[in-house]
Amino acid sequence: MKNPTYDRITDRIIALLEQGTIPWHRPWKARTGLPRNFVSKHPYRGINVFLLIAMRYESPFWLTFRQVSQLGGSVRKGEKSCPVVFWKQTTVEDKKTGEEKKKYLLRFYHVFNVAQCDGLKTSTEPVQESVNDIVKPEEIVAGMPQPPILKHGMTHAYYSPREDCVGLPPRERFERAEGYYATVFHELVHSTGHEKRLKRSTLTESAGFGSNPYCKEELIAEMGAAFLCGQAEIGERTIDNSAAYLNGWLEQLKNDKTVIVQAAAQAQKASDFILGRTFPESEAVHD
Repeated sequence: MKNPTYDRITDRIIALLEQGTIPWHRPWKARTGLPRNFVSKHPYRGINVFLLIAMRYESPFWLTFRQVSQLGGSVRKGEKSCPVVFWKQTTVEDKKTGEEKKKYLLRFYHVFNVAQCDGLKTSTEPVQESVNDIVKPEEIVAGMPQPPILKHGMTHAYYSPREDCVGLPPRERFERAEGYYATVFHELVHSTGHEKRLKRSTLTESAGFGSNPYCKEELIAEMGAAFLCGQAEIGERTIDNSAAYLNGWLEQLKNDKTVIVQAAAQAQKASDFILGRTFPESEAVHD
């Protein structure tokens, strides 16, 4: 059955791309953290991160209209909300075995940034900066569990599933450290798809350049690298904003409205794996 939530979220991303904005290339600051709910303080995850950062508000805090009302506040007239998605867990009976199994349904709701609200009866003090929230890029690479082999001196960057090896050009070939680490992060995200790590079908079943799994895997790697660049608080200096690049993703998203949401969920899992982080089931993202 067609899920209108995929259409709604993908159409929003397409609109941003058509304006020349690549949501997964917008930086976020580790000092203030990921966008999160103002009441629960829980961070948003997956595609929600990119949707909310694209709104360009300085504050990382967001609320539903109901939460604004419960705090005695109001949303200023004319302010527009941003949709965010969540996975609703249900149980269904397997028709073959008769056993119950979990199923996750994609749903959405709307949130407003605290900067769009007035009269909130609670502290709206800015988030305290903490250097402890920032992880140096070299520490992210060194701390990855079950890492692949890193091999420098290659003609281009790549990940080989057969050899479980990341190949990289000599470091001096990169103009800036940010560009080097953004490239390393991209390839490390690919490596998380190996069968001995997350066993991601878009990597294990990829039929090569141009295939649907390949395109989705590349989007996972881009988004995963964005999560890691944000954690290290480095600006990616190797962003491709060319018309061909934008049109390529526009075509993919228009052909398959599930790609962007599912890729972001897998990118979140990949970056969590590289950072050695686990989350409760209630906060996990699903594909």
